Amino acid sequence: MEQSELRRRPWASQADRKVLSEAELEEMAPRTQAPRPSLCSRVWDVRCSCGAAKSLLFRFLPVLSWLPRYPVRDWVLGDIASGFSVGIMHLPQGLAYALLAGVPPVTGLYTSLYPVVLYFLFGTSRHISVGPFAVISVMIGSVTGSLMPNSNFMDPVNGTNETVLNEARRDSARVELVATLTMLIALGMLQFGFVVTYLSEPLVRGYTTAAAVHVLVSQLKYVFGVEVAEQSGPFSMFAAFIEICTKLPQTNMGALVTNLIAMVTSLPVKMLSAKFASKLPMPIPIEFIMIVVSTGISYGASLKTKFGIAVVGNIPSGMKPPVAPNVSYFGQVAGNAFAIAVVGYAISISMGKIFALKHGYKVNSNQELFALGICNFVGGFFQCFSISCSMSRTLVQEATGGNSQVAGVIASLLILVTILKIGQLFQDLPKAILAAIVIVNLKGMFKQFTDLRMLWRSNRIDLLIWLVTFVATLLLNLDMGLGVSVAFALLTVIFRTQLPRYSILGQVSNTDIYRDMVEYNKTEEIPGVKIFRSSATVYFANAELYAEALKEKSGINVDYLIGKKKKALKKQKQQQEKDKKEEAKKKKVHLCQMLPSGVPSSLSLFPSLQPYPHPPPSVHISLGLLLPLSLFSLPLPRSPFLPAPTSPSLSLIPLSITGCPYSSESKMDPHWKWLIFPYWGTQG
Repeated sequence: MEQSELRRRPWASQADRKVLSEAELEEMAPRTQAPRPSLCSRVWDVRCSCGAAKSLLFRFLPVLSWLPRYPVRDWVLGDIASGFSVGIMHLPQGLAYALLAGVPPVTGLYTSLYPVVLYFLFGTSRHISVGPFAVISVMIGSVTGSLMPNSNFMDPVNGTNETVLNEARRDSARVELVATLTMLIALGMLQFGFVVTYLSEPLVRGYTTAAAVHVLVSQLKYVFGVEVAEQSGPFSMFAAFIEICTKLPQTNMGALVTNLIAMVTSLPVKMLSAKFASKLPMPIPIEFIMIVVSTGISYGASLKTKFGIAVVGNIPSGMKPPVAPNVSYFGQVAGNAFAIAVVGYAISISMGKIFALKHGYKVNSNQELFALGICNFVGGFFQCFSISCSMSRTLVQEATGGNSQVAGVIASLLILVTILKIGQLFQDLPKAILAAIVIVNLKGMFKQFTDLRMLWRSNRIDLLIWLVTFVATLLLNLDMGLGVSVAFALLTVIFRTQLPRYSILGQVSNTDIYRDMVEYNKTEEIPGVKIFRSSATVYFANAELYAEALKEKSGINVDYLIGKKKKALKKQKQQQEKDKKEEAKKKKVHLCQMLPSGVPSSLSLFPSLQPYPHPPPSVHISLGLLLPLSLFSLPLPRSPFLPAPTSPSLSLIPLSITGCPYSSESKMDPHWKWLIFPYWGTQG
């Protein structure tokens, strides 16, 4: 190749390098094995010492590492403002999401207190707001509705055939069930957190969007003020929706008007607050304002007695002692606990990583899993239900200047004051107001429908995962829908390896960039080199497809070349065998010609040491055994049939005379190869 061509194509000199085998590469760069630690060194590493104990303590309690270095002047004002904003949101959302879970409203306040304090100690994300979340709450509500329906707590009325719902007994049983479920969720997080690895972003977003639809349908009974039987299992959402539609003539107009006023008021205020967030010191607490105003109106106008509007009811003051869970429920709620644990952790870690990337710090996935597990485990003793990261509260906490979980502690202090002192003031809060708060907060999840356009343009397989997850979750309920979605996502991984994208790459002119020659016009192949690219890893399931694509894309019939190579190797082997036979035949003829005339075709060197008066009849030498004569201790006499040696030296000439053409008297056994060792030496 000319030098000008080499300069124009910098890859040319590299393409002609020597091709190395594995053995040659091993000689040039020997492979070294990493030393394995011995048992003694492992035991020494896990020894109990002050340094090891301190490291373990700092790993499981991250607050010990960042709190002593907390920049008070820079962060404290933002954390205080953010804490008050989030605490004001915690109060209405805790009450509303407790209704979603099918438990008393005060349970939502407990869930907004204990887990938040625990996450302050064990969590690694500085910006997420943990506590009640709509998707997790509706998943818990499906469990309580199926295992503890209202029909199990109907008490007969004295003297009549009618029955009435015993709400106190129902609430007590459901709280016990939810506490047990929460503890099992904690155990599930500690054991099955690896499953979150298989939850892709389209799957999570499609699932949360379908869950938002479930939440919306579950709140319609409070919007219209009608009583609906609790449904569970596949198609339960559609059954509930059909029942609500059939009971629309029984709509409570007071509840409907209250709900519509609340939504029409809160939605524009939230939009304006988000639009002018940079100019406002904190978001407008429209939810807190609504529950305060509506509670006052409900109390003053006696909405429950005059218009039959359902209200929250009794909210006990004070803290309750911890109660051990009822382990007899474990077998009934194990599957639901697993699904709730996976969804809760997936949402939390996703939000945590988003804000960690934005603000330049790292979230420890394993520690987050441990932190959420501890929050749920301890919360189960204090009548809390399962928690996760709330999207709306997290956005508010970050937008109002929150820099650490100190904001969460301040928010939990507000909830503590509410539980101890002012909780009873919200007993007349209409449930229609809480339904309006829940529905308005679903706005962010309903915006995820815009993913369809983006996925259509970017990745059709991810779009299919989104749609299958959404439809399966709507039809099969939240727990079964999650299982079907994960199974389908794993199948798409297999299909992607079965149907990868194959291409031949060419070099873009005057660059070191290589692109698909079908998609890019100004690309050219390297002469004598084919660059074949596959988008999937080669393994047993797609190896044959890979080979077929390689043949097709490269334009080379590999099978034909392999056949020709085999024929060439076979012909070469036959020629080598033929050449060996010819060479052996020539050697035989040459050695036979070296013997003088009259020499018999067989000699015996061992029967006697005296000259033979006549040729011996046979030779007694083992088949194929070549023995050097220098090994014998006795000298052998010179044979009278051979000429005198030219020099007094011993030499060994192994010689095969089988079938020598010169000897007419030779009678050889065809099953033996006779070997003669002529001895050339001096007598005596």
